Amino acid sequence: MGFARCSNGPAATTSSASKNSCVCKADAPIHTDNILYSGAYASMGIDNSIHLDSFRGNFKVEVIRLTKDDMEFDMIGIDASIANAFRRILISELPTMAIEKVLIANNTSLIQDEVLSHRLGLIPINADPRLFEYLSANDTPNEKNTIVFKLHVHCKQGEPRRTVYSEELKWLANGSEFIKESEKVDSKPSTYTSFSCSQDSLQNFLSNPISPTEDKIIIAKLGPGQEIELEAHAVKGMGKTHAKWSPVATAWYRMLPEVVLLEDVQDETAEELKKKCPVNVFDIEDIGNGKKRATVARPRACTLCRECIRGGEEWEKRVALHRVKDHFIFTIESTGALPPEVLFTEAVKILEDKCERVITELS
Repeated sequence: MGFARCSNGPAATTSSASKNSCVCKADAPIHTDNILYSGAYASMGIDNSIHLDSFRGNFKVEVIRLTKDDMEFDMIGIDASIANAFRRILISELPTMAIEKVLIANNTSLIQDEVLSHRLGLIPINADPRLFEYLSANDTPNEKNTIVFKLHVHCKQGEPRRTVYSEELKWLANGSEFIKESEKVDSKPSTYTSFSCSQDSLQNFLSNPISPTEDKIIIAKLGPGQEIELEAHAVKGMGKTHAKWSPVATAWYRMLPEVVLLEDVQDETAEELKKKCPVNVFDIEDIGNGKKRATVARPRACTLCRECIRGGEEWEKRVALHRVKDHFIFTIESTGALPPEVLFTEAVKILEDKCERVITELS
């Protein structure tokens, strides 16, 4: 079960609310600042200093849901800046393999060469980027820095229109098959890559051949007589260079909802409150003698739509909506290049490297 906070009793004190939670009013939230300096709450007798030991004791990561493509987990005991750092790293600084160069021998389809190349670049590649090197401008494409795919499809005359899917991209483990045009008549023919060995002979790819992550991504549609023949070269890159290298479909977080009933909400009012919420946060319990009372059953589902506190001041006196400042519900949706749990551990390593570089520069 996931974390969620709820209360069916009095609201928290003002000092506690302002320090630990955002309070969401009908028009706008309050207490949104996260004050980190040590003397911020000295007048209240609260020590706001940051200590490594207390951080270690309070920080937790709780996995709520994990599938092949997505992951939801709670990060507890951190500042919003750290959560946002993980989000930004996941989106823009984790490398993947993506198609960068497309060599088109023939394209008689309705899709222009540039649009076709762009569509190919956005197809996620099932290849571990940690096994490849970056390709710089002066490097020769080889088995360590380039993946080559071939696409050759044709819709014959008299046949119905044909849809071209990503499953028709064939991995060329031996590298490029297209011959370079040479200005020298007697020069030895060469291709666009220089592989010293076949990639499918490497241990890492014996049981896991390289391919698009999904088979049914539509690349193009061909009419009778139309044809596409091309080679697509994938290289290693980062999302901050181009979105096609981003390993996540999305990475986002939200603060943990805290739904508080400030007074007993009973009978018809309880039924009305339950109907107000579109995500079914509230439930009704029988308290005997034919009476019913509203309870907060699923606070984690709250989306802060504020429907429960709209309708007059009386509703704001019955329900309070908070967000816990140091508890984040984090969601990672992978494109398929790497599992979501691996993406998170790699993001931790990158953040660690950044911190070490800062410490080195300051020392």
